[in-house]
Amino acid sequence: MKLQQLKYLLAIADNGLNITAAAERLYTSQPGVSKQLKLLEEELGLQLFTRKGKSLDRVTDAGLRVISRARVIMQEVEQIRSFATEYFREEEGTLSIGTTHTQARYILPKIVQEFRRRYPRVSLNLHQGTSEQVACMVADNEVDIAIATGNSNLFNGLLMIPGYQWDRKILVPKNHELTKLDGKISVTDLAKYPLVSYVFSFGGDSALHRAFASHGLKPDIVFTARDADVIKTYVRMGLGIGIVAGMAHESEDNRDLVAIDATGLFPRSTTWIGFRRNQTLRLYMMDFIQLFAPHINHAQLQSISQAESQQEIDSIFRHVQLPLKNGCSSGLCVAA
Repeated sequence: MKLQQLKYLLAIADNGLNITAAAERLYTSQPGVSKQLKLLEEELGLQLFTRKGKSLDRVTDAGLRVISRARVIMQEVEQIRSFATEYFREEEGTLSIGTTHTQARYILPKIVQEFRRRYPRVSLNLHQGTSEQVACMVADNEVDIAIATGNSNLFNGLLMIPGYQWDRKILVPKNHELTKLDGKISVTDLAKYPLVSYVFSFGGDSALHRAFASHGLKPDIVFTARDADVIKTYVRMGLGIGIVAGMAHESEDNRDLVAIDATGLFPRSTTWIGFRRNQTLRLYMMDFIQLFAPHINHAQLQSISQAESQQEIDSIFRHVQLPLKNGCSSGLCVAA
């Protein structure tokens, strides 16, 4: 069996069983395609098509199975060719990343800076959106790598690697009533005030929504935004108290805001980085993933790229303690 025969077989299937059209598409002769199809059927001992005279009529059941396997084989061949082509250009190319504003603003700058230092000839494209929008970017093949927080079921087409975990923080103006509470703040305390948070935080079955519902409460959401900096602006205006990702709390915020630790108040979140199944990872792609998630190595990435399911990947990190990123250090932050 030759790869050329499988290529001819797929061309016939993709051109309505018209051998002449398949030959034209392959820039070869119709007799040559017919001969190779006959040799393939003889070698396999299977009839791949039924015939009416000299024309092919339909694909047999055996033919359908052979065509299906042939597509997989030819896809693998293209992957090998792609790898061979790119092998000598490992330090140049493009890398498109889909992520949320929080990651782009607070986590990625130093990673991108180091990546650019290592790979000055790689063009880096950053696309921002909600986790749901990032999932759409992946589905539409707009990005090579996705970075997002939330349910990994949004990214069924990706192999998802846990990057780090984070908790939420509550931002209030100085001298706010919540800063004067004795003991740890509760969901019941929060329910007394208007809230300002991320646009996706309270949509559907979100972790924040569940936290309030578990106490029989409904949050008073007065404003939502995708950008933590916008949330801080409206907190400063007195529109409500802010709930943001921990890493969005910066030391300069302490000039007029107080950050209240919300660890345990809401479920801890995990931010993931993922890429498509069967995607050939170039060296610079692997290095970017490692810059984002330093707890993995190249060998693990190779194993992950060949994983058949997300469960296989989860088992690799079952006992790995992920980094915790909750903004500025306790020595700089003011917490109630």
